[in-house]
Amino acid sequence: MKSPYRRLILKLSGEVLAGEGGFGISPTVIRALAEEIRDVHTLGAQIGIVIGGGNIIRGISAANEGMDRAAADYVGMLASVMNGMALQDALERVDLRTRVLTAIEIRAVAEPYIRRRAIRHFEKGRTVIFAGGTGNPYFTTDTAAALRAAEVQADAVLKATKVDGIYSADPETHADAVRYDRLTYDEAVRENLQFMDQAAIAVCRENDLPIIVFDMTVPGNIRKVVAGEAIGTKVSG
Repeated sequence: MKSPYRRLILKLSGEVLAGEGGFGISPTVIRALAEEIRDVHTLGAQIGIVIGGGNIIRGISAANEGMDRAAADYVGMLASVMNGMALQDALERVDLRTRVLTAIEIRAVAEPYIRRRAIRHFEKGRTVIFAGGTGNPYFTTDTAAALRAAEVQADAVLKATKVDGIYSADPETHADAVRYDRLTYDEAVRENLQFMDQAAIAVCRENDLPIIVFDMTVPGNIRKVVAGEAIGTKVSG
């Protein structure tokens, strides 16, 4: 089976790496994730990964507790670099050639993000991890995923979550929440659906980048969405 996509950006939250512990990096979880991504690689699509740092620190939460917002966001970016390095190690242990490109220069451990270099890595068959967010405070890793997808001319942004799509309200607290199969960008913005921040949606809309929101906690779902199966919710024009 071949993927209908040429190049994709997979957005992962840092929290998924923590497992049941809720903090830090679970070796069991990251190993299983690496194996899933290896299986996806066989479909032929070029995979870029944007990863957050919420398993270590969340900038907004730290700012709400009194930390300077810009400082908190920079710490969060550094946390995403740590996650990117850990994921790179896990991927290379399952024989996937991987490069970490970071928006914050830390040359001892990762390459600086350069658009043409990222595209060249894709062309050489490497998995590319984009770390460090956008390199600027006040922007989320959702926005980083949308920006990187637009810059490297990806075909879609895959937003991996813990729920099976986008709902009209939080399904955990609203039993009558309605799940959507498809939405337009304008509908997502108008309904203020909290699956991705508004800046990220705007970037995707301006660049005609579909967003597919799906449940990554179900084994095999990453492969299914990359293979083009209709799971989760698709947001497009």
